[in-house]
Amino acid sequence: METIGNWIEEFDELMARIGGRFARSEAREWAAGYVRGLMSNIPRKNGWQLAEELGQASPYGIQQFLYRAKWAADEVRDDLQAYVIEHLSDEAGVLVLDETGFLKKGKHSVGVQVQYCGTARGKVNCQIGVFLTYASAKGLTFVDRALYLPESWTADRERCRAAGVPDEVEFATKPALGVAMLKRALAAGLPAKWVTGDSVYGSNCPLRNWLESIPLGYVLTVSPKDTLLNLKGLRVRKNNYTVL
Repeated sequence: METIGNWIEEFDELMARIGGRFARSEAREWAAGYVRGLMSNIPRKNGWQLAEELGQASPYGIQQFLYRAKWAADEVRDDLQAYVIEHLSDEAGVLVLDETGFLKKGKHSVGVQVQYCGTARGKVNCQIGVFLTYASAKGLTFVDRALYLPESWTADRERCRAAGVPDEVEFATKPALGVAMLKRALAAGLPAKWVTGDSVYGSNCPLRNWLESIPLGYVLTVSPKDTLLNLKGLRVRKNNYTVL
């Protein structure tokens, strides 16, 4: 019971830390309930089941919170990173870049288009999110995220405006989004020794060159199509995926 009490106390402390990032008290309360629901043991975390878990008669409140609540998402990210530094930081920590797809049926969700999705193992209609996670001997957690906007979106400003995408948002590759997240995490003071990622990132020369310029080791997968230099300075190409 003491462990449960400590968990609840720590959760309340964390939510109090980010509470000021929400414009209204109702949104703060829904945010706390929503996160509790996501951490619960219910099998599916959809609107109806989350509402039932929170003792609500319908998912209306949760839906209103997700679609209409005003909150400073980037500031919440900064709060999260500060929390991770306090509780999970380790000089031997590892920063992990990866992306995941979110299957969609329509065409109005920001960034949606037919594109490769690892979740579906093929090209499907989906959104792609790029994520940065932090792993240490003390635990594993997300520390940053970015929604990938294909060029078909950034080239169509009217479509972007209709979906609420600011005019200043320009096209950025997944590796470029990854570098931006790594820079933010390191600038925040998150200690790390290694960076890892799959071939989406390992096959990107600008990302590899940037990693060479900072005092961190890296382990990246590269595609069989990539030409690399060996220790003798000779160009080589592998016939399978290789880890650098």
